[in-house]
Amino acid sequence: MHVATAERSHGRRRAAALLFLLIGLAGCQLAGAGAVDAASRPTLPAIERQVMCVSCKIPLNVAQSQQADRERAFIQGLIDEGRSESQIKRALVGQYGPAVLGLPATHGFDLAAYLVPLAVVLALLAMLAMLLPRWRRHSPPDGGRSDASPALDPSDAARLDADLARFK
Repeated sequence: MHVATAERSHGRRRAAALLFLLIGLAGCQLAGAGAVDAASRPTLPAIERQVMCVSCKIPLNVAQSQQADRERAFIQGLIDEGRSESQIKRALVGQYGPAVLGLPATHGFDLAAYLVPLAVVLALLAMLAMLLPRWRRHSPPDGGRSDASPALDPSDAARLDADLARFK
């Protein structure tokens, strides 16, 4: 009995450690989202994957329109001026509006687009961590398998024997 209690305790500690690890990783992800390496020079293909064509409503890297070409020229001009990726995105929003960004902003109400899925995943993991020990406690020790056959009615047993004898 002592081994089962220790095993449950160990499982709970492992689940709690996993939960804290996931929360820590989520925090690092949010903190790192705004911290972009300013030393790296942005490229047109990198920016194209992150912004939308405002007339086509599709990512700029796949858009084939005159408006998409104007946006590419605008972005290339900003890159040639030596602007950073965040400066280019701010200039695009100033020129074309927030619809040009492929992802929602990381502040205000738009932050919910990132936090709600994260909160749902964490809630599901917490619920799993709480329910898993209960499920394991209620499962039969042999894994639900039983080697004993249920007793057959004598008439059913005779009919089964007769059917098996026909196939021999």
